[in-house]
Amino acid sequence: MAVTVTLALVIKKERLDEFKELMKDGLPDTRAFEGCQSVDIYQNQDNPGELFLVELWDSKEHQQKYVAWREETGMMEALGTFLAAPPTFTFYSELDM
Repeated sequence: MAVTVTLALVIKKERLDEFKELMKDGLPDTRAFEGCQSVDIYQNQDNPGELFLVELWDSKEHQQKYVAWREETGMMEALGTFLAAPPTFTFYSELDM
């Protein structure tokens, strides 16, 4: 069953442009990762340092495998240097209504 994952990020103001470039370069690999159906990123209009990713994955396990891969490559550690607060992952299942 597909899972929707949200990721809330708060980026340091002085590093926001650099972070956006890093994301621009990295998102194609995310979208190409096995099990990834889509990833969209949104920016808060009133607080530009707040970013919100909405990801659709084949399963929670696929997304967790992706995160493990990013940790192995050092990308997660690098991303951490941009953060002003801890990231928040939330996993959702669609209700059949």
